[in-house]
Amino acid sequence: MEIYKDLSSTANQQFEKLLNSQLSKNKIEEGKIIEGKVTKITNKYIFLFIPGLKSEPVIDVNEIKMMGIDEIKEGTKISVLLEKIEDKNGDVIVSAQKAQKIKGWNQLVKCYENNELINGKITQKTKGGVIVEHVETGSLMFCPGSQISDKPIKNIDHLIGVEQKFALIKLDMVRGNSVVSRRQVVSSNKKEDKAKIIENFKVGDIIKDAVVKGYSSFGCFFEVTTPEGTIDTLCHLQEISYSRVNHPDEIFNIGEKHDLKIISIDLEKLQVGCSIKQLSPDPFEHISNYQIGSQYKVKVVKITDYGCFCELEAGLSTLLHSSEISWTKKNISPKKIFNVGDQIDCVITEIDKEKRRVAISHRLTKENPYSKLENEYPVGSDIEGVVNNSNEYALYLKLKDYDIDGFLHSNDLSYTGNPEEELKKFKKGDKLKVRVLEIKKTDQKVRVGLKQTGKDPFDWFKEKRVNDAITVKVISSDNKGLIVKPEGCDMDFLIKKSQIAMSASDARPSRFVGGERIDAAISELNFEKRKLSLSIKLLEEIMNAKAIKEHSSPLSGKNLPFSSLSEQLDDKKKNKDKE
Repeated sequence: MEIYKDLSSTANQQFEKLLNSQLSKNKIEEGKIIEGKVTKITNKYIFLFIPGLKSEPVIDVNEIKMMGIDEIKEGTKISVLLEKIEDKNGDVIVSAQKAQKIKGWNQLVKCYENNELINGKITQKTKGGVIVEHVETGSLMFCPGSQISDKPIKNIDHLIGVEQKFALIKLDMVRGNSVVSRRQVVSSNKKEDKAKIIENFKVGDIIKDAVVKGYSSFGCFFEVTTPEGTIDTLCHLQEISYSRVNHPDEIFNIGEKHDLKIISIDLEKLQVGCSIKQLSPDPFEHISNYQIGSQYKVKVVKITDYGCFCELEAGLSTLLHSSEISWTKKNISPKKIFNVGDQIDCVITEIDKEKRRVAISHRLTKENPYSKLENEYPVGSDIEGVVNNSNEYALYLKLKDYDIDGFLHSNDLSYTGNPEEELKKFKKGDKLKVRVLEIKKTDQKVRVGLKQTGKDPFDWFKEKRVNDAITVKVISSDNKGLIVKPEGCDMDFLIKKSQIAMSASDARPSRFVGGERIDAAISELNFEKRKLSLSIKLLEEIMNAKAIKEHSSPLSGKNLPFSSLSEQLDDKKKNKDKE
């Protein structure tokens, strides 16, 4: 190879000039789109000539076919993206498909920025929507199923391959994805027509022969035809009928014709609200025919978890709350008591004309079992009951023939036994004779007691008074004091450690082993609270005071079994001498 270093010769200067002029025409840079001329076509490859490259780039035939180009000839010019001027094998790498995508993307960006519509045609269906091809550049875009039309379309075969307008709604610069909408174009075209139609309507107008187009859980859609065109309107569920309607399909069929009354017009949203029920008289105007406190027959039209909707007459609805179904059953399920279509007796409890609300009660048609119980078994009476339930602190009894459960607390089972242990003695189905302790009609509660039917051992103290001395038998002793039982009484009581003796050295529970008979004084007696307190210390003080009063001689006091008595007698004599 000859290297030209000497540029003084005329031939070398001409060659340099020719080379520079050629390179200036073709600026070859990687990442740019350039045009190439087809020089040769084989079964697999297409060869291009691009001035300025040392070798001919090659394009796969399948790539051209994927671009939608069916036929290509020698001499045809193709735009390609120059990816690499030279790879590791020394070949030039180009891509016609990428060049097409970049050109198309730039055009889409321009249309998106200028808010311009683009021409496209649906090429195929895909998951969640369709693929749209940009007519000018061949770029592929995605149109979601919700953006195909402003109304549901079951079959879109008639739209495939048809050139039409689309609106660009999203461009992802990073991923190079674009999303279009046909719905926006259709809606914008209809919007102008819709506004012209609505201008001719006013609130109160009657629309004749509106066609049922569809319905949902919140209302029914009608198609209204006018000389200016057609428009869809909604009749809300509450405006279909004065009677309770669960779903529009209970009343309407697709294609039926009905008259509508316009009740609202929204010029901004271009929406028209209609009513069917307002075309007929309001049945609530007949509410004056009904009186609070009177009993009427009502028809169950709907059942919910919280009550039943009923009709006094066609269209005049009222609510029967679950709390007004039964006197005795709480949290009752209306579905277990009534069925839709049942005719039941109810009493009107409330009429609110402003809120157009009527409340009724089914339980008021029956006698209040709590009032009946109070009349037949007033507080203090004994009644039979059967245990039907229990918990950790009480029993529940079904009282005789009444549908009422009486509450029997464990503390009311026995006067002497442990409440928890007493509760374990009873089981479901046991029959008991109990006493009515309390009846609360408003709260629907009845409290009963078992121990009240027997003799109260506390009555043993009716003839006793505070400071009276009684003889008791020591049952046991512990650090708290002595457990004793008065002779002739079935109840146990505690003598506290501090009440065993006047002297702290003598106030030791361990002095007693059980079985001893001792005397103690009553320090507290309360029949309402059934509370009794005993004290040996108090008895000592009472006896001590009595001895001091009756015996003035110091010697006489020394014969008494109280260690401090002599000293107290001495103090009394000294006080007399001073006087």
